[in-house]
Amino acid sequence: MNRPLTDTEKRPFSGSYRPEDVEFLLKPVALEPTPVEEKERRIQAGVTHYSEMISEERRPDARYLSLFEASCRLGVPRLARDIRSLAGQILELVQQGRLNREITLCSLVRAGVPYGVLLKRDLARLGADVSHFGISIIRDRGLDEVAMGDVLARRPVDGVIFVDGWTGKGAITAELTESWRALTDREPMLAVIADPCGRANLCGSREDWLIPSGILGGNVSGLISRSILRSDLIGPGDYHGCIVLDHLADIDLSRSFVDRVDVALSSLADRVELDPEAELSAAARFRTEADRTVAAVAKRFGVQNRNRIKPGIAEATRAVLRRRPDCVLVRSLSQDPDLAALIHLCRQDGVDLIAAPELTGPYRAITLIRETK
Repeated sequence: MNRPLTDTEKRPFSGSYRPEDVEFLLKPVALEPTPVEEKERRIQAGVTHYSEMISEERRPDARYLSLFEASCRLGVPRLARDIRSLAGQILELVQQGRLNREITLCSLVRAGVPYGVLLKRDLARLGADVSHFGISIIRDRGLDEVAMGDVLARRPVDGVIFVDGWTGKGAITAELTESWRALTDREPMLAVIADPCGRANLCGSREDWLIPSGILGGNVSGLISRSILRSDLIGPGDYHGCIVLDHLADIDLSRSFVDRVDVALSSLADRVELDPEAELSAAARFRTEADRTVAAVAKRFGVQNRNRIKPGIAEATRAVLRRRPDCVLVRSLSQDPDLAALIHLCRQDGVDLIAAPELTGPYRAITLIRETK
């Protein structure tokens, strides 16, 4: 029989990161993996929510890891500039009195965690009072209210910034807004590296570019799975769950990746100029274009459930790794090095690749999940 954890049993952990980098407010659990085909059937039939199942995380092959390394050579310097840009935007909000001086970064598990680690380090280097937590958010279920309650018992509500890697269609942004309003009667502040759908408050840019950690999973996010929420594992007073991914420990890049970006960060000048398209005034144009793109893809392929459409390089790649894709639309099959890892996966798995620059809009790639019969 599952029972809620007591306060003394809630032991925040840091996964494979350093303890000073992040506190994961998650409950490690054991859960038998569900085969991908069965998981997909249950999700699409509405029999089981995706957060109640998980498939075994796929181990990247040597070629894929070499593509990740190649993406780092160009991507790490750019990521460092984007992190510094975000740090500057956050400190400006503090100076304007729009954000509490006690800054609390709540990274959305798990994609947001590497960037929260880097933001925490950079803000601390710039003299800020900053804490960092890894928090679960689940589509149709919202933020982990137990975890957020514990955060707000320790830190001021007006200093909270949510951190994620990128935006796709904006589904998680909408979930965050609804959930945070219900908890606090406030609008959330979301900071991301790339915001191609124009729905984040702060971003490094609105280009759908190859953020290196976006094409990996647990072995660049602290060796934890995506979050899990099912009643036989998670009690009313528990944090949302996760699985510790020990089978990927020998290829864990979580610390080495953030350390590598941090070296590039430490060599930057104090401030980085804001990309003009990252200005809030440009967001509406990207929202319109992203919505038009998703609608056009849905119409072209007869998609009723838009959860089957996964736009953006990172989301498209993760869908190929974790789901059963029908096809992948790309802006270019031959002239875009940012798509090399995704194209490798598709060719390895026999997934149809379609060059469709007229359909991809602000995105470089879009995966369409196969409809189950």
